[in-house]
Amino acid sequence: MLARNLRTVHPAWVVAALTLLALVAGAAFRSTTGALFAPLETEFGWTRTGTSGAVTLNLIVYGLTAPFAAAAMERLGVRRVVLAGLALTALGSGLTAVMTELWQLWILWGLFVGTGTGVMALVFGSIVANRWFAKRRGLVMGFFSGANACGQLVFLPLIVALAHHPGWRAAALATALVAAVIIPLVALFFADSPQAIGRRPFGEDPESPVSGPRRPGASAGRLALTVLGDSLRSRAFWVLVFTFWVCGWSTNGLIQTHFIPAAHDHGMPAGTAAGLLALIGVFDIIGTVASGWLTDRFNPALLLVAYYGLRGLSLVFVNTLLGPGIEPPLWIFIVFYGLDWVATVPPTVALCRVHFGLERAGIVFGWVFASHMVGAGVAAAAAGWIRETTGSYQLAWVSAAVLCGLAALSLLAIRKAPAAERELVPEAAA
Repeated sequence: MLARNLRTVHPAWVVAALTLLALVAGAAFRSTTGALFAPLETEFGWTRTGTSGAVTLNLIVYGLTAPFAAAAMERLGVRRVVLAGLALTALGSGLTAVMTELWQLWILWGLFVGTGTGVMALVFGSIVANRWFAKRRGLVMGFFSGANACGQLVFLPLIVALAHHPGWRAAALATALVAAVIIPLVALFFADSPQAIGRRPFGEDPESPVSGPRRPGASAGRLALTVLGDSLRSRAFWVLVFTFWVCGWSTNGLIQTHFIPAAHDHGMPAGTAAGLLALIGVFDIIGTVASGWLTDRFNPALLLVAYYGLRGLSLVFVNTLLGPGIEPPLWIFIVFYGLDWVATVPPTVALCRVHFGLERAGIVFGWVFASHMVGAGVAAAAAGWIRETTGSYQLAWVSAAVLCGLAALSLLAIRKAPAAERELVPEAAA
């Protein structure tokens, strides 16, 4: 009975499960960096500036890898590129166990793990969702987006425990082992497209013409840059880049980086604030999956108007909600911000597909995703400067709220997708 049921499962769900596993693992690999700060500094005498620099490089490489990884997946095949990303991550994590110099940390964490996890970023998920699903794309992308929070929630406590006993080397080797275990699963059971195994995307009309993804003749680097150059002529691209830049600013850059020190400024213990941040991650999973379901049913641009508008409104009140204890209004903020955290991803991916076509959507989203990480990096530095200059995070919260409001308004300009908009970006493979 079980074997018969497994044979009736559409292979799209098998590929989706493997993608989800890789995305969860990729998020877990990136979460190890913060957990290993203290033991590395204690053993080697490195400064926080030195170790933080390796993480900064990791974030930059992670973000900028995405569009080139998407182009490589189109040119060389998804499975081959993902296997390379897993191998780089395993190698980078494993070799940290024998490093002795700070520059080695920069190379291994910054370049190896940054590039490897960049391959397994949400761009990978968007390509799988677009290729393998004609229906339920938004819902599937919602699950993929929630994998980021899930990876940190599942693996981070284990990494922290291993770092304390038996030590940080065990934590690094455990990360490398997880990546190594996923490699044969992807090699054996992952397919680049349904057409490659003689199937159709899930939910596709069986009477429609069969057409698989085309392999472009240009190199991955040239393809990524060509799509970028063509996309720059589209108003939709600029709106999506700006709004996702604001998304990175108001999530990873501001809340994830500065919520704990901001709460501490108001007398809240760091452990309590860290628990609230973890709770945001729990609700993030729920919110992102729900957003994917909504994206399949409603105009994605209007969903984003609501997400950014409500996010901006909530940020206005953060400074008044923080205190030594947790009052009911703060619980409301935590639950809402968790639900809204990466709810923006499924509709953003859908808009890339609507405005730029199925063939180019992955690479376009790669560039949009890169803007997210740039926004996060700028916000992390800007909020720190505001705190040092004014003695408070109030201006940081308000400025982020204003940016969210501008993002919501800008999306009204692309709430419709005329055919002329898509014609602004010619086929990059031509």
